Amino acid sequence: MTAVNDSVALGLDFGTESARAVLVDRNGCELAVCENPYRHGQITQILPTSGAALPQHFALQNPADWIESAAKATTDAIKTSGIDVRRVVGIGVDFTSCTMLPTQLDGTPLCELERFRDTPLAWPKLWKHHGAIEQTDRMNRIAKERNEAFMDRYGGTIGLEWFFPKMLETIDKAPEVADAAEVWLEAGDWFVWQLVGCDAAELPRSTCQAGYKALWSAETGYASDAYFAAVDPALAAAARDKMPGRMLSPGQFAGTLCEALADRLGLPAGIAVAAATIDAHAAVPGVGEAEPGTLVMVMGTSSCHMLNAREGKPVDGVAGIVDGGILPGMFGYETGQAAVGDAFAWLLKLLNLDSFEQLAKDAIALPAGADGVMCLDWMNGCRTPLMDGTVKGAFSGLTLATTPAHMYRALLEASAFGVRWIVDVLREGEIPVDRYVASGGLPHHNPAVVQVYADVLGSEIEVHPSQQGPAIGAAVLGMIAAGESKSGFASVADSARAMAAVPESQKQIVKPNRDHESSYRELYQRYRKLADVMQNL
Repeated sequence: MTAVNDSVALGLDFGTESARAVLVDRNGCELAVCENPYRHGQITQILPTSGAALPQHFALQNPADWIESAAKATTDAIKTSGIDVRRVVGIGVDFTSCTMLPTQLDGTPLCELERFRDTPLAWPKLWKHHGAIEQTDRMNRIAKERNEAFMDRYGGTIGLEWFFPKMLETIDKAPEVADAAEVWLEAGDWFVWQLVGCDAAELPRSTCQAGYKALWSAETGYASDAYFAAVDPALAAAARDKMPGRMLSPGQFAGTLCEALADRLGLPAGIAVAAATIDAHAAVPGVGEAEPGTLVMVMGTSSCHMLNAREGKPVDGVAGIVDGGILPGMFGYETGQAAVGDAFAWLLKLLNLDSFEQLAKDAIALPAGADGVMCLDWMNGCRTPLMDGTVKGAFSGLTLATTPAHMYRALLEASAFGVRWIVDVLREGEIPVDRYVASGGLPHHNPAVVQVYADVLGSEIEVHPSQQGPAIGAAVLGMIAAGESKSGFASVADSARAMAAVPESQKQIVKPNRDHESSYRELYQRYRKLADVMQNL
């Protein structure tokens, strides 16, 4: 039996483009971090099986890629670390959300069946899939007409990227797929299901994923059958009959690693597996934060800004408020921005530039306000506070003297103004926001972003040294799933502090430039006015 002090956890982090595997010991030492890109990446243009063009707003993935990339990343991490695999006592999984798919009862994704391989809606719909616009509108309209109480937990709006709108889209547009589906579930739950190899009736469903993306609460379960039936009787039937499984909190023991996946991952069977969590939410324990009032900004392709609070209060525009959704004993508030790294990459491509390095230097050298160029960062809709994937971004104040650096600085500032709006929404709802921690790859690859955020917020931002916050958080949860006798930890908070917290002497703090404070107060109000204009177009 592995001694507690030798215990290691595997964190598997499934992002938009790749899967990462991190091996972490109980003292927070990262033994190895390896990444493997998905063979098919984001499927947004053509379906790989048929070569047919996909409709606008579609974003799919191939479930075989998840297995393949996780296996390669894990075996590479084991080789890199050189550890005895018997030291691995737990496995945690975080996943983009809501990424979801229909399967058979044995877990086979419908897109792997010959009859559905060329049907786009049989494939997993990635979190950023925005094909369910009409269905989301219908669900919101009927929920408001019925005065559904669950709307208070979601800022009054069901999100375009969520579970049931995507299910309803398939019912509406590909009824043959919906009829054939025997199980509907989140991708994170599907992967854990594959790891533990149980029957469908026992498949582990994450309360985090369900709570934030699928209208579920511990008190009432999913939204009522009456509500779903008012939207569409077929949706009610699917929610009632095609969502088997048991609800488990992140870090809760989901089962043990089965032989089939153990062989693929290069690990012994029987290792404890934790229930899944959402990637952004995993970053909170992944940066060692276990106290209320800290906004953990998980900055990547999109950004999720996570906050724990002692109280759960309805706040208009907040994407989700879930009791214990991030850490036990606190209410987890989820907010976010739909395009951050994606928007920066889009601008770089639009300007036909190869690198951010010189562009960032030129942009930071400009005065606050980019010489009058203003941007609205809704390039993929607005998550918080509007929860509207249909709104559009904008640039204003362009002249013949405008340079790429002006546009980039304006986009950086717009992204920062979006965060300030989120903080205002939380504080107006009497939810304390006391400090900021930045995590994810973006703060390390593009430090100009963090500096502009600090200037706009008028506050210090701590940049966590690990670029793998979600993966570390998944490992923290895997360690907890192993049990106290193997991990030595009695709670997620204890495990997070030991495995991910940064000593005061080693913290990297980005301080705001106070000379920009008054400028940004005025510019933020201009940003809000531009947002009002674009909303009403």
